[in-house]
Amino acid sequence: MKIASSFFTLFLYLSLNSLAQTWTAFSIPAELKANAHAVVRTSETVFHIKNSSEASEFNHVIVTVFDEQGAEAFANQTVYYDKLVKINSLEGVLYDAFGQKIRKLKKDDIKDGSAISGFSLFEDNRYRHASFNYANYPYTVEFSYEITSKNLLNYPSWFPQADHESLAIEQASYKVIVPNNLRMRYLELNGIPQAVIEKNTEQTSYTWTIKQLPTYESEAFSAKISRLGQGVQIAPNEFEVEGFKGNMETWKSFGEFNSLLGKGRTALPESMKAEIQQLVAPCKTPLEKIEKIYSFLQQKTRYISVQLGIGGWQPFDATYVAEKGYGDCKALSNFTKAMLEVVGIPSFYTLIRAGENAMDINPAFPSNQFNHAILCVPLAKDTVWLECTSQQNAFGYLSNFTSDRYALITTPEGGKLVRTPAYSVLDNTQNHQGTIELTSEGNAKANITAHYTGILQDEYAHVAQSLGSEEQKKFLYKNIRIPSFELTNFQMNVAKKRIPITTMQLGIQVNKCASKSGTRLFLTPNLMAIQSYIPPSMSKPRTQTIELKQAYSEADTLTYLLPQGFTIEAMPKATKLENPFGSYQTSTNLQGNKLVYIRTFTRNKGSFPASSYPDLIAFYKEVAKIDKAQVVLKL
Repeated sequence: MKIASSFFTLFLYLSLNSLAQTWTAFSIPAELKANAHAVVRTSETVFHIKNSSEASEFNHVIVTVFDEQGAEAFANQTVYYDKLVKINSLEGVLYDAFGQKIRKLKKDDIKDGSAISGFSLFEDNRYRHASFNYANYPYTVEFSYEITSKNLLNYPSWFPQADHESLAIEQASYKVIVPNNLRMRYLELNGIPQAVIEKNTEQTSYTWTIKQLPTYESEAFSAKISRLGQGVQIAPNEFEVEGFKGNMETWKSFGEFNSLLGKGRTALPESMKAEIQQLVAPCKTPLEKIEKIYSFLQQKTRYISVQLGIGGWQPFDATYVAEKGYGDCKALSNFTKAMLEVVGIPSFYTLIRAGENAMDINPAFPSNQFNHAILCVPLAKDTVWLECTSQQNAFGYLSNFTSDRYALITTPEGGKLVRTPAYSVLDNTQNHQGTIELTSEGNAKANITAHYTGILQDEYAHVAQSLGSEEQKKFLYKNIRIPSFELTNFQMNVAKKRIPITTMQLGIQVNKCASKSGTRLFLTPNLMAIQSYIPPSMSKPRTQTIELKQAYSEADTLTYLLPQGFTIEAMPKATKLENPFGSYQTSTNLQGNKLVYIRTFTRNKGSFPASSYPDLIAFYKEVAKIDKAQVVLKL
């Protein structure tokens, strides 16, 4: 059947004029209100695929909110649009606690704005944001909107609970209607009931329904896809965007589409070709040439988002970047690829999902799950990965932004799904070495050298390279884990190696480094690395596998110069803990008038059964306890 505008008109009329008593907040079952900031009373989404290049999407949702947190997250509606997406309608109704209609959405309740990012130069992305200025809780809001899209590179996934543990759902449904001459794939996740499939001579519909879904308890160290709750991902096989046709039935075919978008876009001006050849003339190896070109890229270009129509997916040509000196991730990656072609080094334009805490893509479900582009440069005995948007990244270093995840490289043979490098426990390190001169009053003067490598240095490197002295000082005051101190001097340096190193020299005056009581001083020798995080306990048995995604190690060696006349009255015993999650070891030794404290902590990477979660909590608790162990000094 064909969903016509009259269908939506009738649906809107029925939904927005439904009996008010239906939406009284007091009719919600108690089991759904438990721990909820809001409850979705009903939600219907209809995604109607007209052909390979056009679809409509209709959304209707009614939500009861109980407090400010619920209102902030769920009592509003934002709809995005651009050159390829048109908003046909946006309606809303506000109800009081008893389900009585207060008023409909007015023009003044809808804000229309530009959705450009803070670093963007050109974008045509915009949004409409609808909300009621109302705070007499509980109350209910109803929103309905329809859009038409001519950008079918993405089909909308559906996760009605969407990583919101405080949201409960009475009923929600998602209906996808697709012509029989098009093929659509879907993936049902996290226990969602199977789709109800209906087919006639023209089209097939798939409907997923969720009912009586209570809030859930967040589980630390769980895969993000599991936290999204029950839902479904859908994707096209054949699609079209502004005349560019493609297929994403396989990663190979999706890579072929991205090759098509980049075809003929690596030409450079002759003057730049000559400049690049001259630049790499002293280089003796391909690796040296790549590094020289990457340095040139960082010096001559800057990242600015450029999102216009198909430009949201297609890189601007290399000549554009050469002339302008800027581009987005796609344009800069393509520009770097073009420069490498000049010196005979092949490289692969690569799609990836970037972000420090981004959910990894599902390799078993070929689709556009990406949000960023980088460059892969294969060599005979090495593979170099280039983050082309950063003016600060060390050559060949991906950081926590794009490391250890799937990426789609576009080769002449089509797309190939590969894994970017993962940084090991030897790559990600924190090391503190220092001398602390303790006074008889318990104050101290400390000189600390701090080394951070790999992932653990990312934030420090950014601060060292991007902020001025005063801002650096503010950062250090906020992040050094000492209760009361004064920075007397500091210096930050970054060594841009394949595994970069950030080093800090710190001069610190520590107030009450040891607490004084009569003739005794109580000293906690772990000055710089006390473990404060403990995984939260759960009221119910854990259900999700534990995912520790980053391995790292910490090592501290601190030497305390004891005040004259003081002796050791009590000292912690050496400790050693070891289990599948990691290891921990401390020792405290007296060497003349020096007290030497040594601490090492290693966290392993891996997947662990849900049943071992109490052991993980116990491990962190024991580390936190030992970290606070004290030495007693007596005069």
